[in-house]
Amino acid sequence: MKKTLAAVLGFLALIGAAVSPAIAQDNYPNRPVKILIGFPVGGLLDTVSRIVVEKLTTLMGQQFIIEARAGAGGSIATGALAKADPDGYTIMMVNDNHALNPATMASLPYDSVKDFQMIGFVGYTPLVFVAHPSLPIKDVKGLVDLAKKETLTYGSVGPGSASHLAGEMLNGAASIKLQHIPYRGGAPAMIDLLAGHVKTMFLSPVIGLRNIEANKLTGLALAADKRLDILPNLPTMKEAGYPLEASYWFGLMAPAKTPPAIVAKLEKALADTLAMPDVRKKFADLGAIVEPLNSTRFDAYMRAELVKWADVVKKAGLTPTN
Repeated sequence: MKKTLAAVLGFLALIGAAVSPAIAQDNYPNRPVKILIGFPVGGLLDTVSRIVVEKLTTLMGQQFIIEARAGAGGSIATGALAKADPDGYTIMMVNDNHALNPATMASLPYDSVKDFQMIGFVGYTPLVFVAHPSLPIKDVKGLVDLAKKETLTYGSVGPGSASHLAGEMLNGAASIKLQHIPYRGGAPAMIDLLAGHVKTMFLSPVIGLRNIEANKLTGLALAADKRLDILPNLPTMKEAGYPLEASYWFGLMAPAKTPPAIVAKLEKALADTLAMPDVRKKFADLGAIVEPLNSTRFDAYMRAELVKWADVVKKAGLTPTN
């Protein structure tokens, strides 16, 4: 009798162990969800995340909370995500640095592909190429011609950033050598750019628009394949003869081995969020283009970005550092 009872209890325990994860996935989320970001509060990534988080909280009936773990080009937050439990309660609003870091940093505490599960792509803000008005130029052709006669500088928000590598792409495409001046973030770079201490820069559309309209900067081109609604008169780099594309982009990802059912719930909620007119309006006001991609397509996009930036770094002869 005792043996029979023990066997029954053991069988029930096995059933319970098998059923519990399924029930947890069906009830997901049943507590707050943490969204990591790898850059400081108040920046573009934080702003985009808050637009999305507000809607996810409403759609999924649980609070989504942003936690900023800034530093090391976003790799601190990404490393934390890689170590998090794959239960859907810690995810990340990742940006373009996830594809840039493997090419520009000598070592990372994670594998950028194997350690993560993509949820969905959100969108991107193409970079605007601008110049200080002291330069006697009005377009990219004028900049290239001038750069072949004298040394010109370009600023960036930091080594290995999209604003840095966009300049390297132009150097290669136009056979020029703009001198890179890296800064610790966008604020100090903008101070020197507006003062004319650095002559050109690739920057976000909203900052570009504000300063172009105030005649504080000269808009040269947009690093995208199509023009932007908030800058309709600004040609693309392709129109200028140099078809390079560089942007700040955003997407949601989770730790590897997150259950497919949970990924699917988050993927659908994100897609529903990005279809909302008010969300699209907020993104447009930031100069951002909403481009929903499901988890599979986002994974393919991420892999293509890794290849693209590794090639840019190699051709530019840059040495990865930490």
